[in-house]
Amino acid sequence: MKKILIYPFVLLIRFYQGAISPFTPATCRYTPTCSQYSLEALQKHGLFRGGKLAIKRIFSCHPFGGSGYDPVPDELPKKKSD
Repeated sequence: MKKILIYPFVLLIRFYQGAISPFTPATCRYTPTCSQYSLEALQKHGLFRGGKLAIKRIFSCHPFGGSGYDPVPDELPKKKSD
């Protein structure tokens, strides 16, 4: 079920990686790149959690944001229950 939900997003990312990214300057400040990070996050954590990680990463990829090696976490922090 998870693969079916993420499939359209994986296609969009793969399209970006193959058709758009090669023709633009490399500007990602992180390793792995934001598009590769997004793919891995979706595949490991599904549409909602992986999507949240991907969006957070993309929004932090700017001159005043972070940089360097930042892999997708294997496990997400547990939510605190009250």
